[in-house]
Amino acid sequence: MYKIGIDLGGTKTESILLDGNLNVLERKRVQTPQNNYQEIIATISSLVLEMSANISNFSLGVCIPGAITKQTGLIKNSNTQCLIGKPLKEDLENKLGKKISIENDANCFTMTEATMGAASEFSIVFGVIMGTGVGGGIVIDKKLHSGRNSIGGEWGHHTLHHNGISCYCGKNGCVETYISGPALEKQWTQLTRKSQPLPEILLNIDNKIGKKWKCQFLENFGYGLANVIDILDPDVIVLGGGLSNIDFLYSEGKQSVYDKVFSDYIDTPIIKNKLGDSAGVFGAALLT
Repeated sequence: MYKIGIDLGGTKTESILLDGNLNVLERKRVQTPQNNYQEIIATISSLVLEMSANISNFSLGVCIPGAITKQTGLIKNSNTQCLIGKPLKEDLENKLGKKISIENDANCFTMTEATMGAASEFSIVFGVIMGTGVGGGIVIDKKLHSGRNSIGGEWGHHTLHHNGISCYCGKNGCVETYISGPALEKQWTQLTRKSQPLPEILLNIDNKIGKKWKCQFLENFGYGLANVIDILDPDVIVLGGGLSNIDFLYSEGKQSVYDKVFSDYIDTPIIKNKLGDSAGVFGAALLT
């Protein structure tokens, strides 16, 4: 049976067609419609129809930013806010006339890296997405652990600073409001009064203001993942998302985590993903 995966991201939506041996037959990326639920439905449906044009027997998985509430089938905890409260699975199944599997983007990422990526040799894998938002997933012995309430791994909404920055989720001080890409860019603007994208910021972190920005980033990164290790104590942490390309997270960042863990000895590997931003779409295809 063929497999089709769709990765609905904050800025891009990717589709993939795999054969029974998981060979890539076709791939395509398009821009994700912004703040328009019906256009997102149309975009996903169009990609599925294009991928399946010359085949008949296929499974379909969709990777999304958020989770499905088990009791209602509605989307929750999504930083693509137009999805919140919507019956995405039901609407897509009605549109396409086909059963589909839907999972959180961080869960799809973690499943891919734990089965065919950088963490494939480890048993308990904590996968991290750091990009437009901050998310996480847990895979134990190659099986996804999403938890009783489908929120397993959601470290991005742990409270990092009591009475801190307000978050779209309704709480204050969430990890995501400090170490997501947009949050880091906002912090830079507050320090410098200049609005710059993250790649440009990273070229200017050797001066006094840059060092302050970097120090704050490392402190928040360290506390965020130290909390995860204190609770889960995974065999490995694998980083994904756009921020996973920041080299100092694997040296100074790792040390910041280690300094804050509740243990006199720690050697948890913190490693970079193998499949890059394609891990989500592979994970979606592997859901069924």
